[in-house]
Amino acid sequence: MKIALAGAGAFGEKHLDGLKLIEGVEVVSLIGRTRESTEAVAAKYGIRHVTTDLAESLAMPEVDAVILCTPTQMHAAQAIACMEAGKHVQVEIPLADSLADAQAVFDKQRETGLVCMVGHTRRFNPSHQYIHNKVRAGELNIQQMDVQTYFFRRKNMNAKGQPRSWTDHLLWHHAAHTVDLFAYQCGPIVKANAIEGPHHPELGIAMDLSIQLKAESGAICTLSLSFNNDGPLGTFFRYIGDNGTWLARYDDLFTGKEEPVDVSNVDVSMNGIELQDREFIAAIREGREPNSSVAQVLDCYRVLDQLDKQLVP
Repeated sequence: MKIALAGAGAFGEKHLDGLKLIEGVEVVSLIGRTRESTEAVAAKYGIRHVTTDLAESLAMPEVDAVILCTPTQMHAAQAIACMEAGKHVQVEIPLADSLADAQAVFDKQRETGLVCMVGHTRRFNPSHQYIHNKVRAGELNIQQMDVQTYFFRRKNMNAKGQPRSWTDHLLWHHAAHTVDLFAYQCGPIVKANAIEGPHHPELGIAMDLSIQLKAESGAICTLSLSFNNDGPLGTFFRYIGDNGTWLARYDDLFTGKEEPVDVSNVDVSMNGIELQDREFIAAIREGREPNSSVAQVLDCYRVLDQLDKQLVP
């Protein structure tokens, strides 16, 4: 399986770290915004082809599939371009920053029949898989999810503290993780409310956001997001169930009393990004729909669209 990866930034390297652990997979092309920095990453991972033009990689007959870790605003058009070139594609979260663009990607997948997967990593983190397995087995009914997504990002910086060429978004990017996960764990979302704080004078986006969700099952979710938080950073999930409480922090899980839960046997790895990439590769090899396919996550973007329409700058 020969892969082209677009986006040689912080998250692109996380995928490269995961892909090198998957048997029979080779990254043969790396696409980046600037040649010098892209060549440096390619040298680190032993990737022979480097370009700043996605079309150049799509023209390579040996490329089977593409992973897009590019700026949000490019995701939909690039995903469509990949499928039009006959390549399977995994698009990092978010699929798009509008419902219309998300729908266009879904339509192209239906037209081509290719694998199109979206990087909703929370479905793959062992911590959340553990909870999902309990729900599916009838051992747990989730009553509430309480989620905090907190960063300190008052400038355009990536996860490595490097300048970004694009502006991140709390709703269309970071809330997408929780909106999709809540539906994945609790069922279809039937009610969604949102309010936002002041917009940043330079970035032009809301720096604080509050979201309420209700599932068809009756479960509720309270999500708080901030780019203003100067404290512990990341996303922290509290699952409140009918017979227990759990705290999920990325791949790790704890009880409500902060006792570690062993999730090492949930899957073949403790790395959610690697597991996400393994699912993408397996779906292509097996000719099936992947978990987190564009079809499965499209409802998330319908809910984000509903929330977006409620927000007034």
